[in-house]
Amino acid sequence: MPTSSAIRFIRRGQQVSLGNVPPERTLLEVLREDLGATGTKEGCGEGDCGACTVVLGEAEGNRVRYRAINSCIRLAHSIDGMALWTVEDLAAEDGTLHPAQEAMVQCHGSQCGFCTPGFVMSLFGMYQSHTCHGEVITRELAQEELSGNLCRCTGYRPILDAAQQMSQYPRVDVDEKKLLAQLKALKPSVDPTYLAPRTLADLLAARAAHPTAQLVAGCTDVGLWVTKMHMQFAQVLDVTQVRELKRIERYKHHIAIGAAVSLNDAFAALVADRPQLKTFANRFAGLPVRQSGTLGGNVANGSPIGDSMPLLIALGANIVLMSQRGHREMPVEAFYTGYRKNVLASDEVLAWIKVPLPALTPSPSGGGLGWGQELVRAYKISKRYDDDISAICLAISMTLVDGVVDRISIGAGGVAATPARAAKTETALRGQRWTAEAAATAAEALRYEFQPISDMRAGAAYRSEVLGNLMERYWLESQGATNINLESFVLPQESAS
Repeated sequence: MPTSSAIRFIRRGQQVSLGNVPPERTLLEVLREDLGATGTKEGCGEGDCGACTVVLGEAEGNRVRYRAINSCIRLAHSIDGMALWTVEDLAAEDGTLHPAQEAMVQCHGSQCGFCTPGFVMSLFGMYQSHTCHGEVITRELAQEELSGNLCRCTGYRPILDAAQQMSQYPRVDVDEKKLLAQLKALKPSVDPTYLAPRTLADLLAARAAHPTAQLVAGCTDVGLWVTKMHMQFAQVLDVTQVRELKRIERYKHHIAIGAAVSLNDAFAALVADRPQLKTFANRFAGLPVRQSGTLGGNVANGSPIGDSMPLLIALGANIVLMSQRGHREMPVEAFYTGYRKNVLASDEVLAWIKVPLPALTPSPSGGGLGWGQELVRAYKISKRYDDDISAICLAISMTLVDGVVDRISIGAGGVAATPARAAKTETALRGQRWTAEAAATAAEALRYEFQPISDMRAGAAYRSEVLGNLMERYWLESQGATNINLESFVLPQESAS
């Protein structure tokens, strides 16, 4: 068995090495307790409030990719080979504040101050990803990228002002040439308790050799097992460094999203083909969660209230499971056998999600309508608009040919023990002319298709009623209705003065 080596990362321009770190130890624990970086706060311990936000930098070709992430649910070993910034690292040696900090001061964006370090780090992530590239931070962009940070006392207006004002201060650049050289000089650590293979072949070999190791891919859910359930792991197998699985590959009829691709990048690929999904993608979670979590991890975890699976079911996506024995492919909905149970064998990993490209269906009548157009919508119902778990999730993909439902696929979450396909409602619609009456019939069928439970997020009767209501909303939107939902609201543009 290989000997353990230290976690190594770059901070403040220097290499940091930490040894003897248990596999389940979080990055937040290491920062506060081992490194004394107490500016990073622990609020919720579950990736909701953003008080623990830090920024990671990772080499991607000849540039550095910056990501704001939640350190409370991120395993410390997962940042091996990366760069790290905390709120203590932003000011210059002479005490001059970074533009992200100065803008917060000048815009009066802090009151009690507990959430402020997290906001500042999210602003720093925006600064590195946008301002340093000459991009203008609009009010909408600021609101979107700060959605993972909660403030209880100041209110968000001055913080949004700060996001827009950062570019007005003297520019501060990271020496990326030096940083890239440092990152490339870091050799991957070898730790028998935290396996992080770099190739698909090594991953499959490690999975076969260590079938009881806890698989992780971003840890936005497994991190909760650590912080809330105090679980410990003898061994962890991390898929996020596998080169082949960090890719998004485009083919003639589908895209293949690797299991190590972040949720943010995966949704960006889906939105590129289907722009109408952007609002849904942004509401999946706050940006720090989307930048840590992976689409593969969300699918493999199989939570019945996970938002990606209903959408993937509606889009007709397949998943590819791999082992040293070979691979097998199946529809997303066929993967699940019960509450958080699936068909994954002990030597297998979920490797790819294959999503069909939008299809145009030829009209069998040869009439004037020509081609069928896919109409996709995904709806998330939650108590809080941003950064919240769904009570209900419904995704519908329909193709009409000469006004008749030619293809229909409906995925639902929060209504059964697993993410589910509404097969009975699909049958009721397929081959029917798409009219208000057909939509009403489908809405009623959808209300009775599932037997949801009552819990802290919603009652069973509410869930059933809303499912049908969402089908009626889908009908209205298919007819061009606008301004019928909160997503239609546009935040008024304000001057940052």
